Amino acid sequence: MRTAASGTPIPEETDSQAARLCKVSRGGRPPGFDEERHRKRNTVERAINKLKQSHAVARRYDKRGYVFLGTATAAALAIWLRS
Repeated sequence: MRTAASGTPIPEETDSQAARLCKVSRGGRPPGFDEERHRKRNTVERAINKLKQSHAVARRYDKRGYVFLGTATAAALAIWLRS
């Protein structure tokens, strides 16, 4: 897991917390963690992974942007109809 400055949706690892606490008496500035943003990010990542199940989307066989958009739309429609 990564840690970064303010507002990252990824939680801080426990060993990173310990290292940060050892550096300064007050523990330094903890990175921000927004649980709602983390949930939304997880939803988006799962949707992208479902789209990548289509080989044409994952490999991007289409060279032109508008053709690829059509392929991605067709894959999204197929996913939507299956659910």
